[in-house]
Amino acid sequence: MILTQINLIFFLCLPIFSIFSASCYHLLDPLTPFELTQVQTLVKNYFSLPPQNVSFHYVGLDEPEKSTVVSWQSSSGNQEILFRRAFVIVRVSSKKTHEIVIDLLKNLVLRDEVYDGYGYPLQNFAEQLAADKLARSYAPFIAAIERRNLKLEEVVCSTFTVGWFGEEKSSRLVKVMCYYMDGTINLYMRPIEGITVTVDLDDMKIVGFRDRVMVPVPKAEGTDYRESVERKSSSDSNVKSMAGEKQVGPGFTLDGYIVRWADWELHVSFDMRAGLIISLASIYDQEKGEYRSVLYRGFVSELFVPYMDLTEEWYYRTFFDAGDYGFGLCAVPLEASRDCPENAMFMDGYITSRDGTPGLMPNVVCVFERYAGDIMWRHTENEIPGQGIREVRPEVSLVVRMVSTVGNYDYIVDWEFKLTGAIKVTVGMTGLLEVRGSIYTHKDQIQEEVYGTILAENTIGTHHDHFLIFNLDVDVDGDANSFIKTTLETARSTGNSSPRRSYWRASSKTAKTEADARIQLGSGATELLVVNPNKKTKVGNFVGYRLIPGAVIGPLLSDDDYAQIRGAFSKYNLWVTPYNKTEKWAAGLYTDQSRGDDDLATWSLRNREIENKDIVLWYTVGFHHAPSQEDFPIMPTLSRSFELRPTNFFERNPVLKAKLSQEIIGPHANLSASFQ
Repeated sequence: MILTQINLIFFLCLPIFSIFSASCYHLLDPLTPFELTQVQTLVKNYFSLPPQNVSFHYVGLDEPEKSTVVSWQSSSGNQEILFRRAFVIVRVSSKKTHEIVIDLLKNLVLRDEVYDGYGYPLQNFAEQLAADKLARSYAPFIAAIERRNLKLEEVVCSTFTVGWFGEEKSSRLVKVMCYYMDGTINLYMRPIEGITVTVDLDDMKIVGFRDRVMVPVPKAEGTDYRESVERKSSSDSNVKSMAGEKQVGPGFTLDGYIVRWADWELHVSFDMRAGLIISLASIYDQEKGEYRSVLYRGFVSELFVPYMDLTEEWYYRTFFDAGDYGFGLCAVPLEASRDCPENAMFMDGYITSRDGTPGLMPNVVCVFERYAGDIMWRHTENEIPGQGIREVRPEVSLVVRMVSTVGNYDYIVDWEFKLTGAIKVTVGMTGLLEVRGSIYTHKDQIQEEVYGTILAENTIGTHHDHFLIFNLDVDVDGDANSFIKTTLETARSTGNSSPRRSYWRASSKTAKTEADARIQLGSGATELLVVNPNKKTKVGNFVGYRLIPGAVIGPLLSDDDYAQIRGAFSKYNLWVTPYNKTEKWAAGLYTDQSRGDDDLATWSLRNREIENKDIVLWYTVGFHHAPSQEDFPIMPTLSRSFELRPTNFFERNPVLKAKLSQEIIGPHANLSASFQ
């Protein structure tokens, strides 16, 4: 199929969202269904193999270099489109992983390289389902289910990546573990312990089976979490639904994938591995009369989840959810009035299936204004005689949200943009625990290490961690930035200058190289600042943005543990590297059975210069999760957040001129705001 440049551009200028105005695509827009079909055709024709012998594992935008995007952006996107490429990862019948770059405008394969390193690409849904089906039809497995007096039709299976534990050679394997329904839809609370089926994904055949131990399957009673089921046995709740509250239209606009709200402008896109991507976030400076850059690109780079159970069926559960399964692939449709407010606007995403066919993922991103009754700033002045002065500004913000359900866990990722110029990122963790079946029905019976907490009869909630690392390509008022670490230290007063004996002062140091910028929080660094050393405020301060961390969480595994070697990015809460388009994935491009030899920790060993350079921050949000009974049978959301906040970026408070609609003070807040 030969496509001309004119035809491609015409297609790409069609409306992207049914509810938005038509707009020609941006250089960072995700691939369209038309382009994904174009990729499918080109790749299949290129290999000249039967369709079943070419397996697609990733198709995404091969974005241009930053300099190209910034130049195009500065011309208001009016330049001729000269760069539109796709990056593709496929497996072929020779059991080789191919990395392919396609020029979509010229309709040709530019590069095809066979990857010969360690690790395998993310799994697609088709092969996971095939492995599950294969296990359930395996005679020894069926016999093991019958020995437990379970009904085969009530068994649900799932694939697990096997990790790496020092093996010299490996095949592309998964282990299949199963659960039992029969009276509940909460299958994760009813694990069938002791049975392991090992499947070779490339040959799609069973290469291992073990029925090691028999323990009771936890009861179905009390595990269902559906409102329709629970309300039958509970009294009426006093919590009133918000569905009847007044809803208003959005105070933001969407033009293609560009979001404009208040003084903010940003690009929102979707990737089958990263999920939600925020790009080109800039804020309009009212005093300077211009947009100023803040964040070139931000996304979840990896999600590392190691479990602490050392038993045969559990020790290998050390997952990399973005690289193994796809954080975007696991995104779920969002519902108005439940996942997002009624007045939210939604964005679709597109992925490719095993054979390269495009697939629609509806409503995987929502955008909405938030007003929760918080105060942006206020002051009451009572000291001036005869005058009572009160000034209050309510906190209204813009939220871009995605939810990814990776197996049992649901991760809620919010990017919140504030009128003050701050960007707050919040990760909410909910869903279902991964529990182990056990012989124990009461804590007093336990006399051994069970690696977790007993939550219900025969049910152990296993200890585990979650480490989400964000790739934050900050461009603070330009791409030449420096990173400054500041510690607060006690100083003694000297002489007789003051009756005080001590005070504290800030001691700052600019990081010269990558090694200078690696930080384990809690070790003294109290302010983490990115500045543009080439620009100052009127009073002489470098313009900057501060990273405000949330809870300080670090790994507790030993450095020589194979899981920690592969998830080495979690050792430091913060890394800073020079911009490199190819360095996107903190645990490496291929995480399935990776060996920690091509990841953030390895790249950073080069100890490159980062002062007055185009730099990228890598910040990790961590959770140590020791489950409690309140997490059973479904877990209330647990949240962590961090913030990028302007620090001497503006000459003064940037929202003094923001005048919100008077309706926001009333009982039914009108979220639309006017800005003067």
